Amino acid sequence: MIIDVHTHLNNYHEDRVRSITECLDNLEKEMEANGVGYALVLTSYKVTEHRPSTASVIEATAEYPHISVVAGISYLNYKERDLREVSDYMQEGLVKGLKLYPGYEPFYPHDKRCQVIYELAQEYDVPVMIHTGDTYTPKGKVRYAHPIHIDDIAVDFPEVKFVICHLGNPWIRDCMEVVYKNANVYTDVSGLVLGDFEDRFEKFMLGQIREAILYAGEPQKFLYGTDWPISNMASYIKFIDGLGLTDDAHEMIMWKNAAKLFKIGQDDLADVDDDPPPPGKKKPVFKD
Repeated sequence: MIIDVHTHLNNYHEDRVRSITECLDNLEKEMEANGVGYALVLTSYKVTEHRPSTASVIEATAEYPHISVVAGISYLNYKERDLREVSDYMQEGLVKGLKLYPGYEPFYPHDKRCQVIYELAQEYDVPVMIHTGDTYTPKGKVRYAHPIHIDDIAVDFPEVKFVICHLGNPWIRDCMEVVYKNANVYTDVSGLVLGDFEDRFEKFMLGQIREAILYAGEPQKFLYGTDWPISNMASYIKFIDGLGLTDDAHEMIMWKNAAKLFKIGQDDLADVDDDPPPPGKKKPVFKD
């Protein structure tokens, strides 16, 4: 089982406008080719011909039980009616999380304008995913996207679960401090590469991720995601396999942690909770 918590139906190669149906078909083919059983589609902070709205993504994926939606919210442009719409979607179970894009938009996650968003997430018990680290566009302002800013909101909203997207790359150690310190903070491994991993970069990042898992102390805080179509699914699966995780840790990262956090397949989660290790001991994370 694989759950990809970070995909998009956006057009990133904007030489032509691909319809949402075409993008969805491409996602389906990529999932099938790589054995991905479930995906979360994250909508954008803006709506353009290349960035479909949350409403249109929900409509397009309605007949796909293995695809769910995380609603992107624009810090700069959201209106009360937008929050009411998202609230209705969450109440109906059509949205499994919220996404903010600091860096792409010039704001810090602890800005007071975000408080109502976190309160909504708490009310409906859905995670808030937050972009951190490098931006796809050079026009982004990365000082807003440093993962250290998630610590403020994790402390101020202890009932809300936050996901630091992209491991805060390149500030991975700072990200891991926030994850380690706060019980309500998770991270996904998405968007570390454009396309496929090259050998040298893959070797470097494998060391970074192994160190990050050891820093966090447990693999329960890590979620598998790719940032497809920016990152290639096949290359990403090979990358995770290269970490040398134990079978238990591999399953946690590839699907079990996401299934719990996003309430995916609740009827099938009876065997998700592993037997706890003996007092004072931890289950091994790596094979070697």
